[in-house]
Amino acid sequence: MTVAYPSDDSHSRKLFERAQHYLPGGNTRTTVFMKPYPIYAVRGKGCRVWDADGVARIDCINNFTSQIHGYAHPAINEVIHEQIELGTAFGMPTASEIELASLLCDRVASIDAVRFMNSGTEAVMMALKAARAYTGRAKIAKVEGAYHGSYDYSEVSLDSTPANWGDAHPASVAYAAGTPRGVTDDVIVLPFNDPDGARRLIHQHGADLAAVLVDPMPNRAGLVPASIDYLRAIREAVDEVGALLIFDEVISFRLGYHGAQPLWGVSADLTTLGKVIGGGFPVGAVGGRRDIMEVFSPIGGKPALPHGGTFSANPITMRAGVAALKLLDHAAFRHLDAIGDSVRDGLRAALIRHGVPGKVVGRGSLLKVHFTERDVMDYRSAFADATEARRLETFNRGLLNRGVLAASYGLMALSTAMNGDDVAEIVAAMEGAVEDVQRLG
Repeated sequence: MTVAYPSDDSHSRKLFERAQHYLPGGNTRTTVFMKPYPIYAVRGKGCRVWDADGVARIDCINNFTSQIHGYAHPAINEVIHEQIELGTAFGMPTASEIELASLLCDRVASIDAVRFMNSGTEAVMMALKAARAYTGRAKIAKVEGAYHGSYDYSEVSLDSTPANWGDAHPASVAYAAGTPRGVTDDVIVLPFNDPDGARRLIHQHGADLAAVLVDPMPNRAGLVPASIDYLRAIREAVDEVGALLIFDEVISFRLGYHGAQPLWGVSADLTTLGKVIGGGFPVGAVGGRRDIMEVFSPIGGKPALPHGGTFSANPITMRAGVAALKLLDHAAFRHLDAIGDSVRDGLRAALIRHGVPGKVVGRGSLLKVHFTERDVMDYRSAFADATEARRLETFNRGLLNRGVLAASYGLMALSTAMNGDDVAEIVAAMEGAVEDVQRLG
């Protein structure tokens, strides 16, 4: 199916012109901006979204991995509508947060207790603060190029370049203008998939290190899975220096029924969650060992880490999350794994057929293509030059014009709403998009 980018007299173009009067740059999320203007969504159903001009596309980003069941799933809609009639949020706890917390504790062996908030960014922020409160130490370590939301400390070295990323070991580079020097001083940046390098830096800063924050398959750092040796080395090193290990599973929790940790055979002290656990509504969570999670408890007076949030654990999100998790049974994950393999295999075959250099990476329902012949093992090897960036832009636009929506940086996230016919459409669109890349030369 061919779908042309909206014309200059489209409703999306008109909405963007109006938006620029009220929103900086015409939008609220940097990640949804595209040139010459973004395409505005109107509705979603199953695995498709319709834009302001009535054009339908298969959604392979699913609100940046959060809509794992697609849109308007009847079971989720049912509990939402029921709760709306009862009230959307209260200045009191509700039973629904207990139910969602118990489901998470049952699924993730390393989680004894849970604290809810409203986004993955908040989850990471509170996990880092919990680690500091528990250990009494200030510094944290994170992986070069890994995205963990919009918190100063977790953003360090998110988009460092060859000009500033350091040589002997990764430099701590501010992401946003105005980031205080004290922030970068308190963040140790680890090389990805380098067990010895990570171990060395953890021991070097061990006396001041509160925690190591790691995503087992960081999507902005290339969506390359961490090696088992790498995660085990970090686990051993943090234990040796008395720091904590934080797994960011805001995205990677969608990789398996029990989350990502059993897939690598490594347990975390704290785990951050979000996205799929909210059933399509804003959510974040921190879970972990009971003694660490006690830093949040007010039972004995002021907690070591006070935490509030007007909409944290609101019953709409909690009930939608319960419904979404119940739908994410073992059969659902088998389906996601199968369609993920089919799409990855189809894309690899298209690259070979058209002689386009490329590496397809990912696992389960997540995938990404790198337009290079080199092995992609970490942020630096995934770093795209101008030619690769142009190929990716052409590929993404080719998908968009053939009725498939992906993230601008190449990430694709599939949903349980997709069937074999949908997968065939996605693979066909990829074939055409790869042809577009081939024509670049």
